[in-house]
Amino acid sequence: MPTILVVDDETRITQLALDYLAHAGFQVTIAHDGPGALRAFRSQPPDLIVLDLGLPGLDGLDVTRMLRKESNVPIIMLTARGEESDKLVGLELGADDYIVKPFSPKELVARVRAVLRRVEVRGAGPLDPNAVIHAADLTLDGPRLRVLRGDQRVDLTATEFALLATLARQPGRVFTRAQLLDAVHGVAFESYERAIDTHIKNLRRKLEPNPREPRYILTVYGLGYKFADV
Repeated sequence: MPTILVVDDETRITQLALDYLAHAGFQVTIAHDGPGALRAFRSQPPDLIVLDLGLPGLDGLDVTRMLRKESNVPIIMLTARGEESDKLVGLELGADDYIVKPFSPKELVARVRAVLRRVEVRGAGPLDPNAVIHAADLTLDGPRLRVLRGDQRVDLTATEFALLATLARQPGRVFTRAQLLDAVHGVAFESYERAIDTHIKNLRRKLEPNPREPRYILTVYGLGYKFADV
């Protein structure tokens, strides 16, 4: 039973999330502020964190920044802020997805399931050679959620790995942002297409020798992205 840590200072929100996630078969723990979220994570690491950005004191961005120094645990951000820059900063820090308040609790459950599907391979059994992708000098090891550039390990979040695998599986094919969203979320959320640009930026920062002159993930202007056809 996957464990979900829900962090929000509004009791109404945490209770709603607890009710729907528990009904969907998840074990749920609750925290109401940033320090509490870090304590809960370190005490009993969850499988996924639903994290409000607007926390008092240590806010959600600070918590994400600190978590990413020690873990690639999937993070779904909750935000009521209209500033898109806040959402993009959260994604740049390594969050996997975001949901804008007020939200449908059924959508929250769907997003949690979608993100967890991308990390199920962590619990896979023996290495399946068919799940390993070789592209250029990159090796994408699906069962272990691991990427090697030559013999150097590159740590990615589950969403970054899913995006890279989608692109690298078909070098030279151009994917629109909507197609990439559909590949990693299971549905194309139109209002989230700009988030793909942020994830691509993060991938380039981690993978490319020179992110300003990418050699792996190329932009096809007016269309989307493709993995270099090498």
